Amino acid sequence: MEQSPVALAHILESVRPDLEKVELEFERHLRAHVGLIPEIGAYLQASGGKRVRPAVLLMTARLCGYTGELAVLYASAVEFIHTATLIHDDMIDDSTLRRGRETVHARWGNEIGVLLGDFLYIKALALALSNDSLQVIRLLCDVTLRMIEGELYQLSKNGDVDITEEEHFDIIRRKTAYLFGGCSEIGGILGGATPDQQQALRDYGFNLGVTFQLVDDLLDLTGTEATIGKPVGGDLREGKMTLPLIHMLRQQPATREAVAGIVRDRVVDSWRWRTVSEGLAETGAVEYALARAAEYASAARRSLEVFPPGPDREALMALPDFVLARDR
Repeated sequence: MEQSPVALAHILESVRPDLEKVELEFERHLRAHVGLIPEIGAYLQASGGKRVRPAVLLMTARLCGYTGELAVLYASAVEFIHTATLIHDDMIDDSTLRRGRETVHARWGNEIGVLLGDFLYIKALALALSNDSLQVIRLLCDVTLRMIEGELYQLSKNGDVDITEEEHFDIIRRKTAYLFGGCSEIGGILGGATPDQQQALRDYGFNLGVTFQLVDDLLDLTGTEATIGKPVGGDLREGKMTLPLIHMLRQQPATREAVAGIVRDRVVDSWRWRTVSEGLAETGAVEYALARAAEYASAARRSLEVFPPGPDREALMALPDFVLARDR
């Protein structure tokens, strides 16, 4: 019988106190400003989130023997970057819900959303600059630029039902995987990891990030609004082709009319959704995408084999399995 994945709370137990410090830092840096910033900051915190990216940074720092406060500082910077990206992404996609609550721009307007996202990006870099580590600052700048490039590239492909699998993976790498890889590598830098260990950590985070995004894309097609906190099929409605859909069209071109219609009209009607759902089932597209996600999860775990066994390595080893099994 297959063993159930370890619960996230158990995986993150060793870094729980530091994750709580990250939450406090997030609140502290937003509370000290005028206008709507403290109000929106409190709203964002109440929206929840798994804080997986800062957790990866904290966990890899522990793995490499680091116990100082800089891990919390850089984890906070990463969370600011991630939050800024979500705010801007929601605006670009005109998404009105995230985690079951109104998005920032839906609640406060586009002008506030743009400015708050910009504020969070600058706040992240200001936090990083408060410690004199040029290597980490360069890394954070690099991954942030890659994320913005990824968003621009995705926009150029928006509505393109003929996007290739490789083009789709290029978007995933830029928008999601490089930030995960950067988080993991920063932990190694703090802990004085060797160049080979830093590369292993970068690979771990990168592959974990691809796994995370592939599962996220699957949930958009297979989840429920109650669990994922937004309407099912939202990606397709916004013109985004994800791996299951790309695979389905490759195997069953007859479904193209339904997919193209949803993308063109930005409406998921019952006939088209039934056609897509049947096509996904008949082509094994969900299973294909899940198998690809499992490949990246396995690659993430293999990357950690350069480190000696121990509780910190085991917690990081368990994280890809949790990501594969998540339902929200």
